[in-house]
Amino acid sequence: MEEAGVLELYELHYSDLLLLSSTSPVPEEGEERAERIKKTIMETLGPTGPGLLSITGVPKASILRQRLLPLASKLALLDHDRRKHILKEHNLGSDVPLKNPDRNVSSFAMQLKYAQALESALGITNNGARSNSNLESAHLDDNDDEVTDSPEDEFANLSDIFRELGYCMMELGLRVAQICDMAIGGQELERSLLESGTAKGRLIHYHSSLDNLLIKASGRRKGSTKKQAYCEKNQVLLSRSEQKQSERCNLVANVNEVGSSGNQGNLWQQWHYDYGIFTVLTAPMFLMPSQLSENTATDQFPVFCDQDSPCPTGHSYLQIFDANTNDVLMVKTSSESFIIQVGESADILSRGKLRSTLHCVCRPPNLENLSRETFVVFLQPAWSKTFSMSDYNVQHSMLGRHSSNEGNGLTEHDFNEVAREIQKIVPPLSSRLKDGMTFAEFSRETTKQYYGGSGLQSNS
Repeated sequence: MEEAGVLELYELHYSDLLLLSSTSPVPEEGEERAERIKKTIMETLGPTGPGLLSITGVPKASILRQRLLPLASKLALLDHDRRKHILKEHNLGSDVPLKNPDRNVSSFAMQLKYAQALESALGITNNGARSNSNLESAHLDDNDDEVTDSPEDEFANLSDIFRELGYCMMELGLRVAQICDMAIGGQELERSLLESGTAKGRLIHYHSSLDNLLIKASGRRKGSTKKQAYCEKNQVLLSRSEQKQSERCNLVANVNEVGSSGNQGNLWQQWHYDYGIFTVLTAPMFLMPSQLSENTATDQFPVFCDQDSPCPTGHSYLQIFDANTNDVLMVKTSSESFIIQVGESADILSRGKLRSTLHCVCRPPNLENLSRETFVVFLQPAWSKTFSMSDYNVQHSMLGRHSSNEGNGLTEHDFNEVAREIQKIVPPLSSRLKDGMTFAEFSRETTKQYYGGSGLQSNS
């Protein structure tokens, strides 16, 4: 099996992000360095780059990530009725069918308002313009670095942590948009984000095989006796115990065995483009079950106490397809960083100066009981935003460009097996985008071609 190449992301420090997104002049002695960083950012997010970078050194990022991400797993494995109550209490919804026992992903979403994000983190002037002086001085309190929630109230602060981390990530996206606008000219990206009013935050749990066993057993238990449930529980325990030792031994040995041609049937999330402007992601957290949590006082289905497992050799198991080389690359990033990823709307609005990232999420091989937790904020334009095709070549996208060899000199030999497989399931941009479309129309057509009716992918 071939090894996937590794992409080590360009790291932009938060202090440099503040400096470069400021309207204040850069000190003369730092001008050359600042220009060099800006150039690297545009090269990284542009047509010749991977379309994503990481941001490090963000205040309080570590503690917020540690507090929020494990809750994704806990929510996913709750009894359906209890989970429904908690989600309602914290104003969270889901865009996946949580009653489906065969789902690979559990997702918990909330709309995050820019007005509140700006008020708490960025600051705005009375006339509605962004105040960089306030923006530069606003930061999270970095002293609160202790997790204090007890098991009894582990969800008590769910919505507060969700919003705080979400607002932090919205700030990062806005600042990157501002830097890109400076390089491109105008304020199209930042203005489009602010005009939308909201961004979507999504807390995601990618299921382990054990999770699916527990969920299915939980569903069966509703019509079973406690004795039957006890037997089911111990079957799950036995299965976990038999695999646990070999999994831990293989954790490092097998981490790079994610073959370019062998992982298509082993994905948590299929190949796709995000269709917004930017997607901001935490570095993922991987959880390995350690022991069963007993709860004899209630009739709740028991769940495993998960332990944070180090991100295998730094890999995120986010993979991208490099259109410049027709290679699949595994994204490597530190656990303390955030990832900024370009979406198709940024590609369109920048007239191709930014390039959207084709990506998927793959499962670590031979680690069936490892789950993956992450938090994502999708920054999109307003639904009424109109896309113009003027000065934009829709065929420049990877699948649009490669969907036909006519006029580009490419032959079938230019594509490896993965590229051909991706072409079968990712609808080209040229089939989804028409001149004068609103973002709402573009998103509907994109969703339809991926998942609806005769769509190319399953929406599970």
